[in-house]
Amino acid sequence: MHEPERFKSPEYLAVLDEVGTPEACHVSPSALNAMQEAAKKDYPLETCGLLIGTVNNGWQVDEARQIENLNKERAADRFQLDPAGYRNVDRELRGTAREIIGVFHSHPDCPAKPSPTDLESAWEGFVYPIISIYNGEVADILCWTLNEDGSRFQSLSVKHSQK
Repeated sequence: MHEPERFKSPEYLAVLDEVGTPEACHVSPSALNAMQEAAKKDYPLETCGLLIGTVNNGWQVDEARQIENLNKERAADRFQLDPAGYRNVDRELRGTAREIIGVFHSHPDCPAKPSPTDLESAWEGFVYPIISIYNGEVADILCWTLNEDGSRFQSLSVKHSQK
Protein backbone atom coordinates (compact mmCIF):
# COMPACT_ATOMS: atom_id res chain seq x y z
CA MET A 1 0.00 0.00 0.00
CA HIS A 2 1.45 3.32 -1.05
CA GLU A 3 1.45 6.12 1.50
CA PRO A 4 1.79 9.60 -0.02
CA GLU A 5 4.60 11.70 1.44
CA ARG A 6 2.15 14.22 2.91
CA PHE A 7 1.00 11.58 5.41
CA LYS A 8 4.58 11.47 6.76
CA SER A 9 4.85 15.27 7.06
CA PRO A 10 4.96 17.07 10.44
CA GLU A 11 1.55 18.65 9.68
CA TYR A 12 -0.11 15.25 9.24
CA LEU A 13 1.73 13.58 12.11
CA ALA A 14 0.71 16.45 14.41
CA VAL A 15 -2.98 15.50 14.18
CA LEU A 16 -2.34 12.03 15.67
CA ASP A 17 -2.25 11.47 19.41
CA GLU A 18 0.20 8.71 20.28
CA VAL A 19 -2.16 7.51 23.00
CA GLY A 20 -5.21 5.62 21.80
CA THR A 21 -8.44 5.40 23.71
CA PRO A 22 -9.61 2.20 25.42
CA GLU A 23 -13.15 2.82 24.14
CA ALA A 24 -14.31 0.91 21.09
CA CYS A 25 -16.53 1.51 18.12
CA HIS A 26 -18.95 -1.41 17.72
CA VAL A 27 -20.21 -1.55 14.14
CA SER A 28 -23.07 -3.70 12.87
CA PRO A 29 -22.40 -5.80 9.74
CA SER A 30 -24.95 -3.77 7.75
CA ALA A 31 -23.31 -0.45 8.74
CA LEU A 32 -19.86 -1.78 7.89
CA ASN A 33 -21.12 -3.03 4.53
CA ALA A 34 -22.82 0.33 3.79
CA MET A 35 -19.57 2.24 4.42
CA GLN A 36 -17.53 -0.14 2.27
CA GLU A 37 -20.03 -0.11 -0.60
CA ALA A 38 -20.22 3.70 -0.57
CA ALA A 39 -16.41 3.92 -0.75
CA LYS A 40 -16.27 1.45 -3.65
CA LYS A 41 -19.11 3.12 -5.53
CA ASP A 42 -17.58 6.61 -5.32
CA TYR A 43 -13.96 5.58 -5.94
CA PRO A 44 -11.74 7.36 -7.01
CA LEU A 45 -13.54 10.21 -5.21
CA GLU A 46 -14.07 10.56 -1.47
CA THR A 47 -17.38 9.44 -0.09
CA CYS A 48 -18.90 10.50 3.21
CA GLY A 49 -21.82 9.74 5.44
CA LEU A 50 -23.32 9.63 8.88
CA LEU A 51 -23.18 6.98 11.57
CA ILE A 52 -26.36 6.35 13.51
CA GLY A 53 -26.63 4.56 16.84
CA THR A 54 -26.01 5.16 20.52
CA VAL A 55 -23.11 6.11 22.77
CA ASN A 56 -22.88 3.89 25.82
CA ASN A 57 -19.58 2.23 26.78
CA GLY A 58 -18.19 3.32 23.44
CA TRP A 59 -20.02 3.92 20.21
CA GLN A 60 -22.68 1.45 19.03
CA VAL A 61 -23.15 2.01 15.28
CA ASP A 62 -26.19 0.25 13.87
CA GLU A 63 -26.55 2.19 10.63
CA ALA A 64 -24.37 4.11 8.18
CA ARG A 65 -25.97 6.42 5.64
CA GLN A 66 -24.16 7.93 2.72
CA ILE A 67 -24.62 11.71 2.44
CA GLU A 68 -23.66 13.71 -0.64
CA ASN A 69 -20.13 15.08 -0.81
CA LEU A 70 -20.62 18.70 -1.82
CA ASN A 71 -16.92 19.27 -2.51
CA LYS A 72 -16.80 18.96 -6.30
CA GLU A 73 -13.52 20.83 -6.83
CA ARG A 74 -11.34 18.53 -4.71
CA ALA A 75 -13.54 15.46 -4.36
CA ALA A 76 -10.52 13.18 -4.85
CA ASP A 77 -9.06 14.26 -1.51
CA ARG A 78 -11.68 16.30 0.35
CA PHE A 79 -15.25 15.97 1.45
CA GLN A 80 -17.92 18.40 2.55
CA LEU A 81 -20.90 16.69 4.10
CA ASP A 82 -24.18 18.09 2.77
CA PRO A 83 -25.74 20.01 5.71
CA ALA A 84 -29.24 19.37 4.35
CA GLY A 85 -28.57 15.62 4.48
CA TYR A 86 -27.39 15.97 8.08
CA ARG A 87 -30.49 17.98 9.05
CA ASN A 88 -32.81 15.45 7.39
CA VAL A 89 -31.29 12.51 9.29
CA ASP A 90 -31.21 14.48 12.55
CA ARG A 91 -34.88 15.43 12.13
CA GLU A 92 -35.83 11.82 11.37
CA LEU A 93 -34.13 10.56 14.54
CA ARG A 94 -35.80 13.01 16.92
CA GLY A 95 -37.83 11.22 19.56
CA THR A 96 -36.03 7.91 19.01
CA ALA A 97 -33.33 6.29 21.12
CA ARG A 98 -30.85 6.68 18.25
CA GLU A 99 -28.78 9.69 17.21
CA ILE A 100 -26.01 10.75 14.84
CA ILE A 101 -22.80 9.63 16.54
CA GLY A 102 -20.17 10.07 13.86
CA VAL A 103 -19.09 10.69 10.31
CA PHE A 104 -17.34 8.25 7.98
CA HIS A 105 -15.39 9.05 4.86
CA SER A 106 -12.99 7.39 2.48
CA HIS A 107 -9.40 8.08 1.53
CA PRO A 108 -8.94 6.97 -2.09
CA ASP A 109 -5.46 5.54 -2.66
CA CYS A 110 -4.35 6.80 0.76
CA PRO A 111 -4.11 5.33 4.26
CA ALA A 112 -6.97 5.41 6.73
CA LYS A 113 -5.29 8.13 8.79
CA PRO A 114 -6.85 11.52 9.50
CA SER A 115 -5.54 14.68 7.87
CA PRO A 116 -5.23 18.24 9.19
CA THR A 117 -8.40 19.03 7.20
CA ASP A 118 -10.21 16.18 8.99
CA LEU A 119 -9.15 17.65 12.34
CA GLU A 120 -10.47 21.12 11.43
CA SER A 121 -13.97 19.76 10.86
CA ALA A 122 -14.13 17.16 13.66
CA TRP A 123 -16.67 17.43 16.47
CA GLU A 124 -16.13 16.42 20.07
CA GLY A 125 -17.87 13.18 20.99
CA PHE A 126 -18.16 11.88 17.43
CA VAL A 127 -16.43 8.81 16.04
CA TYR A 128 -14.67 8.97 12.66
CA PRO A 129 -14.06 5.78 10.69
CA ILE A 130 -11.86 6.30 7.65
CA ILE A 131 -12.00 3.77 4.81
CA SER A 132 -8.76 3.34 2.90
CA ILE A 133 -9.56 2.25 -0.64
CA TYR A 134 -6.93 1.34 -3.25
CA ASN A 135 -7.77 0.56 -6.85
CA GLY A 136 -11.44 0.37 -5.97
CA GLU A 137 -11.02 -2.20 -3.18
CA VAL A 138 -11.26 -1.56 0.56
CA ALA A 139 -7.82 -1.99 2.09
CA ASP A 140 -8.39 -0.90 5.69
CA ILE A 141 -10.82 0.81 8.05
CA LEU A 142 -9.46 2.66 11.05
CA CYS A 143 -11.52 4.53 13.60
CA TRP A 144 -10.69 7.81 15.32
CA THR A 145 -12.08 10.22 17.90
CA LEU A 146 -10.83 13.52 19.29
CA ASN A 147 -8.67 13.46 22.40
CA GLU A 148 -9.85 15.23 25.58
CA ASP A 149 -8.75 18.71 24.54
CA GLY A 150 -9.80 18.30 20.90
CA SER A 151 -6.30 18.94 19.58
CA ARG A 152 -5.58 15.52 18.02
CA PHE A 153 -7.18 12.29 16.93
CA GLN A 154 -6.92 9.17 19.07
CA SER A 155 -7.26 5.75 17.54
CA LEU A 156 -9.84 3.32 18.84
CA SER A 157 -10.60 -0.26 18.01
CA VAL A 158 -13.36 -1.27 15.65
CA LYS A 159 -15.40 -4.22 16.83
CA HIS A 160 -17.89 -5.94 14.58
CA SER A 161 -21.17 -6.36 16.42
CA GLN A 162 -23.68 -9.05 15.56
CA LYS A 163 -26.69 -6.73 15.16
